[in-house]
Amino acid sequence: MPKISRRQFVASGAATGVMMSLPGSALRASRHPMANDSVNLGFISAGGRANQLAGQFSKVEGINITGVCDPDSSRVGKMREKYNKAEGWSDLRGLLDSSNVDIAVVATCNHWHCLAAIWAMEAGKDVYVEKPLSHSQWEGEQTVAAARRYNKICQIGTQQRSDPMQTEIKKFLHEDKGLGEIKACRVNRFGIRNSIGKREAPLEIDKNIAYDLWLGPAQDKPIFRKSLHYDWHWDWNTGSGEMGNWGVHVLDDVRNNVFQDQVTIPQRIFGGGGRIVYNDAGQTPNVHFVYFDTGSYPVVIGLSNLPAKPGSKKAAAHPGPNSGYVVYCEGGEYHGQRGRGAAFDNDGKKVKEFKGGGDVKHQANFIEAVRKRDRSLLNAEVEVGHHSTGWCNLANIAFQAGGKFSADEAKEINLSQWQTLMKEMESHTAAHGVKLESDQIRLSPMLELNVAQGRFVGDNAATANNLIKREYRKPYEVPKLA
Repeated sequence: MPKISRRQFVASGAATGVMMSLPGSALRASRHPMANDSVNLGFISAGGRANQLAGQFSKVEGINITGVCDPDSSRVGKMREKYNKAEGWSDLRGLLDSSNVDIAVVATCNHWHCLAAIWAMEAGKDVYVEKPLSHSQWEGEQTVAAARRYNKICQIGTQQRSDPMQTEIKKFLHEDKGLGEIKACRVNRFGIRNSIGKREAPLEIDKNIAYDLWLGPAQDKPIFRKSLHYDWHWDWNTGSGEMGNWGVHVLDDVRNNVFQDQVTIPQRIFGGGGRIVYNDAGQTPNVHFVYFDTGSYPVVIGLSNLPAKPGSKKAAAHPGPNSGYVVYCEGGEYHGQRGRGAAFDNDGKKVKEFKGGGDVKHQANFIEAVRKRDRSLLNAEVEVGHHSTGWCNLANIAFQAGGKFSADEAKEINLSQWQTLMKEMESHTAAHGVKLESDQIRLSPMLELNVAQGRFVGDNAATANNLIKREYRKPYEVPKLA
């Protein structure tokens, strides 16, 4: 396809890969729906998550699905069978130029989230963008700036933010002080994922896929995993690993319920991990452990995609939920996870239970804000999503900037939750024949941040700051707006 920007595409009135005729090519802002008006949605991606979101948005009154685009033409065809009023494109720039689309729903691979959202807001669309907001910290900053510059409503897909249970949790922990003062927090994501394989020859791209569009901002590198779709999560070129996949949900819960969004990003970070056992084409860690110094309550996170031991169907042993968090308080512990939670006193007795759910409510919250043109109504406004994603981006930077694991350096963190996590990780990796103090496990130095600037400072800052922004492939560069 011609290597043209979205602006050039709009000006030319044509694009390679457009699957249906386009309306006039002049750049125009979408109409702003008023309260109770019908709202037209266009989906940027027609994969699994896009289809889930389409089903959820369809349950909100007054929603029409009028556009679908995906570089994989077979996916577009399948989604249009469900939503037969939708026009279809392989190139998102066709959708963005459509006057029949008010809102762009971005459910692409991570590396496309920010550029697609920025282009959509530039084109006059409001945006719902899946988590994690960004693939690198710098582009998240530009996406927030785009929402402000173009005065657009932009919601992040951390749907737990719209769960009414969250308000109850915050009241219990902070107003009622149901467990006394908060001391620390532990975050978990222990879920088994299989190897993604390793090919001897690069993957041959399906003829139905416009691969230049699929790559977009990412570098054109040979792919040696078995599948193009989904397994991009475990490749730094396109994904953010389990930290950006599930970690963003549980860390967002902690920012919301424990810190009440008063902590944007941590002031120091220390962590490591490795991709072990599978010897596959994946690059992101399948064991990952991080300490966050927030200037307030300390937080640690442990992630693993490995079974407890070879052949097991169970995750490694750990306190609290598999995908959730534990708040350690003077009078007990709160265990939180998606859709439910429970508080326990110091004797382990359950003293309070919480139940809820955020799906559909989150989409309805976004549509209400669009109709009322009021971003303050959003439960996960783009800046909130940027800060929560930031914890994940910084955790990944700590891993990438790390060197060989040192037990002595790990012991310098004088926090019981961290020490417990390290003992768990030592046992967990040993069960798979890997020692923490080996070439397979990395550990960062303590990295210090200027929170206001969002940049690393002091010793070791240069290496870490080099990972704040990725190298973009022309003509898919994220514009500098901030």
